[in-house]
Amino acid sequence: MVRPSLSHIISACALAVLLVTAHPGALVAQPMEGCPPSKDIMARFDDFLNTGKMPPDLGRWIMDPRMQYIEPWKAFDNVYFVGVCWVSAWAIRTDDGVVLIDTLHEPHVGHLIANLGKAGITLSDIKYVIMTHGHFDHVGGASKLKPLLPNARFVMTKAGWDEAIETARASEATPRRWSMIASEITVKGGDAIRFGGNTFTVLETPGHTLGTASYVFDVKDGIGTYRAITIGGFGLNAVKDSKQVEAYIASVDRVRTLVKHAAQPVTVHLAMHPPTIGLMETREKLAVRKAGEPNVLINPEDLSKWLAELRVGAEQRLEIERKAGR
Repeated sequence: MVRPSLSHIISACALAVLLVTAHPGALVAQPMEGCPPSKDIMARFDDFLNTGKMPPDLGRWIMDPRMQYIEPWKAFDNVYFVGVCWVSAWAIRTDDGVVLIDTLHEPHVGHLIANLGKAGITLSDIKYVIMTHGHFDHVGGASKLKPLLPNARFVMTKAGWDEAIETARASEATPRRWSMIASEITVKGGDAIRFGGNTFTVLETPGHTLGTASYVFDVKDGIGTYRAITIGGFGLNAVKDSKQVEAYIASVDRVRTLVKHAAQPVTVHLAMHPPTIGLMETREKLAVRKAGEPNVLINPEDLSKWLAELRVGAEQRLEIERKAGR
């Protein structure tokens, strides 16, 4: 598993902001080919962070459907990855239908729809779309998906809905405008969506944005059931002041507590940006997994190390914000 540095997390998430405001004509260099190794993608993110300028090939690669496409893959007996190379969407099967986590963004929503079909999921199977936060790369596909999902209800925290609608409205004056659906189901920390024999518990994890939420649910592997988390985002690119960093640190600690839970620990991390934890390499290991071998996604040790690194980086950022009087 690739464990990212703090700079990886910041640059990966900051790209979402730049892509909304950048002029399409600026993204003109030869793109990277296909879905490269995670370490190569993250090295390109470091170039962006270190120079303050988006590498043209990276920007074009992120927005290129042909380069971004990957086949869907089965992470657990009830979970499929149906996203693209740089941003995730997860489909969780239940006894009564499918729960989809996040929507991707254009121009990749067509790939999401195709991947659902390849995973044997019809659009009418989807009953809930639970969204992590209001950045366009995670919810920008909602407006296209909504009329195509006749049985689905869209879910997010109130702050998440507010930031998505506000950010979409602000994009109208940019070359990469996008639209957001009106709010539907609003949830808060501690709420649970009980559906089809599974429970999706809402964990408010503000910090990346004030509306960021994470979701805890069960995944199945053979005869085993394991507690998984999809963390809505732990980038520091949108931080405005020390109060937000303090909220970030509290959110990291909240997740760390779940990983250490004595009775039902979280042992699986289904990340929202695959390169940050090497999900594509994990996919390759799962493809050659032999009967009886453990699922490499069940890895609480790496999740704990990742969270510890995030906390160290956040403490450093908190000191910066306090010294600046913010």
